[in-house]
Amino acid sequence: MTSGIMSPKTQSTPNNSGDNSGLWAGVIAYVIWGVFPIYFKITESIPAMEILTHRIIWSIPFGLLVLLFRHQIKDVLKALKNKKTIFLLLLSSIAMSANWGVFIWAVQEGQIFQGSLGYYINPLMYVMVGVIFFGDKLSRLQGFAVVLAAIGVLILTFYGGKFPAISIFLAISFTIYGVIRKQVNIGAMPGLFIETSILLLPALAYMFWLNQNGQFAFASAPTDMQALLIFAGPMTVLPLVAFAYAARKLTLTVLGFLQYIGPTLQFICAMYYGEPFTAAYAWCFGFIWVAVGLFSWSAWKQRGRKI
Repeated sequence: MTSGIMSPKTQSTPNNSGDNSGLWAGVIAYVIWGVFPIYFKITESIPAMEILTHRIIWSIPFGLLVLLFRHQIKDVLKALKNKKTIFLLLLSSIAMSANWGVFIWAVQEGQIFQGSLGYYINPLMYVMVGVIFFGDKLSRLQGFAVVLAAIGVLILTFYGGKFPAISIFLAISFTIYGVIRKQVNIGAMPGLFIETSILLLPALAYMFWLNQNGQFAFASAPTDMQALLIFAGPMTVLPLVAFAYAARKLTLTVLGFLQYIGPTLQFICAMYYGEPFTAAYAWCFGFIWVAVGLFSWSAWKQRGRKI
């Protein structure tokens, strides 16, 4: 899953013109990210690492078409001249690919609940990073929300006897990705194109190794499965384009509310696929949902004061 990270160029502004296109674009982006588990379940006959390589490789030609259509090639060329930008995008590409790979593996292993939990925790983890490393201040309500989220994780760990390693990894890796991308003055689509381009050679090398060892599933897969694997490119790029558009049209507060569509749909997917929803999960998610509600309410109140 790649929820868009806004660069300084894509800071959102309020939309008071009655144009709901930004809202619909945001909803579409988060719905696609939310139903990703369905795609990974359909393609679960293909190993997770190979799916990851297909997602990287096929994102590049489709991303290039988008860049040409949006006249953003110049942004890519400008970024390629900046060594600091390339280094930061190298780091972000590592965090992104790790996040993608673990999420695909989690879905295939029947751990969608943990994936959902990770993306519920992620916004709260952003807050903690802001407080610890950037001197941000929390209101009492926001601080209480973070404590509730921590209690939820502890309940799942000790009462459920299962440390949510997948959830924590997804939340941490995507937080690292977001923090790095915040330091890079580049748009979402040009940034993703460079990131996937950085990962292209390792992905091709891994595919070559699979083929040499007779483990390249794509080669022996039926045509419809091959088409689905190629479709991983558009599925990666399209929601990011929709998000980038929404980010220009909507306030950060509205985007903050929309971001919970993704993990909520993932939660529903887990229920649909029959993952066991234990009492520990119920308590954990209960605390997380209350924390998310309180935090969102606090953000809304702060927005009201600034208007």
